[in-house]
Amino acid sequence: MAITPLQSFLHDKKYPFIFILSLLFLSFALFFISTSQSSSSSSFSLPSFTTAQSQRRDESASEFTISPEPAAVVVATPPPIALPESTPTVSAAGKIDFDGDLLNLKWEVCKGGLSAVDYIPCLDNWKVIKSLKSRKHMEHRERHCPVPNPRCLVPLPRGYKNPIPWPKSRDMIWYDNVPHPKLVEYKKDQHWVVKSGDHFVFPGGGTQFKEGVANYIQFIEKAIPIVKWGQNIRVVLDVGCGVASFGGHLLDRDVLTMSLAPKDEHEAQIQFALERGIPATLSVIGTQQLTFPDNAYDLIHCARCRVHWDADGGKPLLELNRVLRPGGFFIWSATPVYRKDEKDVTVWNSMVALTKSMCWKVVAKTMSSSGIGLVVYQKPVSPSCYKTREKNDPPLCEMGRNMSWYSPLQKCLPQLPPEASSWPPLWPKRLTTKPFSLPSAPIVEQSFHNDTRDWQALVADIYVGGLGINWSSVRNVMDMTAGHGGFAAALIKMPLWVMNVIPVHEPDTLPIIFDRGLIGTYHDWCESFNTYPRAYDLLHSTFLFSNLPNRCDIIDLAAEMDRIVRPGGWILIQETKEKINSVGAIFRSLQWSVNLYNDKYLVGQKSFWRPRGGLVHR
Repeated sequence: MAITPLQSFLHDKKYPFIFILSLLFLSFALFFISTSQSSSSSSFSLPSFTTAQSQRRDESASEFTISPEPAAVVVATPPPIALPESTPTVSAAGKIDFDGDLLNLKWEVCKGGLSAVDYIPCLDNWKVIKSLKSRKHMEHRERHCPVPNPRCLVPLPRGYKNPIPWPKSRDMIWYDNVPHPKLVEYKKDQHWVVKSGDHFVFPGGGTQFKEGVANYIQFIEKAIPIVKWGQNIRVVLDVGCGVASFGGHLLDRDVLTMSLAPKDEHEAQIQFALERGIPATLSVIGTQQLTFPDNAYDLIHCARCRVHWDADGGKPLLELNRVLRPGGFFIWSATPVYRKDEKDVTVWNSMVALTKSMCWKVVAKTMSSSGIGLVVYQKPVSPSCYKTREKNDPPLCEMGRNMSWYSPLQKCLPQLPPEASSWPPLWPKRLTTKPFSLPSAPIVEQSFHNDTRDWQALVADIYVGGLGINWSSVRNVMDMTAGHGGFAAALIKMPLWVMNVIPVHEPDTLPIIFDRGLIGTYHDWCESFNTYPRAYDLLHSTFLFSNLPNRCDIIDLAAEMDRIVRPGGWILIQETKEKINSVGAIFRSLQWSVNLYNDKYLVGQKSFWRPRGGLVHR
């Protein structure tokens, strides 16, 4: 051990003067460390509830009492955190004993020419898509993952550059990075996106944003005063988001929007959004549930999102009801709300009947000066309405649910949770307050608060400034093993956003993440993620490779991470030293630069390398 020479030195006492100085130095060091730890502990104290908040929670608990069933409670524990033993500003670099076989892996560029540039394995499986018996319910836009997983590397579009940094990227991106002009022509009169020289420019227009998205957001705020952006409304789902201008402009209001759209004929809507630095994901409301938990979003928005909400017995709208928080709002801005032709009136009448059967109430129905109308619905917070309906249609869902991963859409209304009548604390207090979905047990609550504190310490003391990562270039971040969302919470004051991913083989903590005012999704890391190549600046994981199911392959996962990360982007991985030797070798074979810090943090940076150049001409 490192202390043995010092013990020997003190025992020998050959140099009394040095001996005394050493004792004084050690005493001072111990005093300094003790003071630092005390100061650190005080800086992470959590705000206490106000008397009014405590009273509201007590009243809520008295109305919705549940008999305790300790055996049925599953405590969701986040992955372990490798905390620093001290608080260095620079971590010690170490040596990686690369696995020789993995270090010499050979790679090929994905075939397919120009289409390979935007290859998404589970959405571009054309062999399966062509064999589908039906496309009536958007089956061709859903996941169909190839077996085995592809190990090719997605080529770069010719002329690809480092993305324009945030916040300038919200309004302007490089044309060569997303070379898809089709949407410019298709929506040229609506000003979604305009080509200007070497750039795409986003003026803030949209089908329903005739006076610009900023005016549209203000219109909603004035029409529905109960909607207070960035306070009671923190997490939003924008269905059929276009190029995500709605979500992009809400970021100025401290609102985190999950912009959602399928990979469709408009070309690269979600790719535009991610290149702009706006949270977005590829998905469709077809035959399967969205990969979000029940009661997740404060508000859902649809502006001409081309979803037939009353189709298939109302299953699409019932899916929105599932992911909408009790008391949450659905804003529907579409022609059936304000036009009176026969087709629109028929759709409106169907919507009236369906929302009534779901016990949604109309909060507002209004029209802007530009002639655009919208209706705002609110989900109930009490099950009493369900019991007084003339028909039990749609029926209540049976109790007990699993993660919404490859789960078919249901034609039923989920049971309202016990805390349905309560709303999370206003932002930003909700980030650190005990989430509703966290089991009410002192040991569990303490674990949650400790997790929040520990991530704050790790990010402040090691991650930022200690690992050689250029955080000023980081905008889009993914936590591949999000746990309780502590990593994202610790980064909340930085100009970036985090996609919190809960692996399907780990405890379901995603409801906790949404309760905290953060966003995320479920995913199986044995498969490809629903996003375009070059979408994220940094991927973070905690013991993901060590805890992968046996059916997964670490080479496939590393290749998927290479697909997702932008050239110049980063990975930050906590792992065992043994696993780092393997994972580090794979990334070196991909021509990433990799470094090891404190024998537990693997940091890698992606280069512009592709086998044989890997550039694709347009």
